[in-house]
Amino acid sequence: MTLENKLGLTEAAELARVEEKLSKAKAALLFEQRLLDTLPAGTFAGLAAIHQFLFEDIYPFAGQIRQVNISKGQFRFASVLYLEDALRRIDDMPQSSFDEIVEKYVEMNVAHPFREGNGRSTRIWLDAMLKKELRVVVDWSRTDREAYLQAMERSPVNDAEIKQLLKSSLTEQINDRSVYMKGIDASYHYEGYHIFRMEDLK
Repeated sequence: MTLENKLGLTEAAELARVEEKLSKAKAALLFEQRLLDTLPAGTFAGLAAIHQFLFEDIYPFAGQIRQVNISKGQFRFASVLYLEDALRRIDDMPQSSFDEIVEKYVEMNVAHPFREGNGRSTRIWLDAMLKKELRVVVDWSRTDREAYLQAMERSPVNDAEIKQLLKSSLTEQINDRSVYMKGIDASYHYEGYHIFRMEDLK
């Protein structure tokens, strides 16, 4: 089964390949056109705009709150019954310190507001918050994939591990093109997308 898509693709592997290529090209435009700096950092509206921009050529639900319950492994993300309330609460969470920003990020991950593409769009959203509030971003290329995934899995119960991991990967190179592009490649690799490199999509 494949998700409903605008491309008429029915094979999961083909959809994944095309999705990676198209959305990575859009991720490059987010940086090149400085669009992230125009979005309200730390809000669901800002996250929805990122998600819509990345996936609007692929999925009809780009930028829209999901209407179905979803899970990953044994973990069930926020129920659709409470999702909009959860998103309003996340909007109201403070974001003036590193700890507050990561706590907000963890809560948004638990909410998982979209049908697909949550992790990739939310990591960009996290960096937009860090850049605006603290003038730093995560260098995702320095963040080990397995360590990150395990820390995120445990984060709803204990967020100390993900805080320590991300803090060790912070950089002040907030406008560095190479840091951003390598970071997108790493972020996609976390989710199993690693056929195309950002630099090859120019």
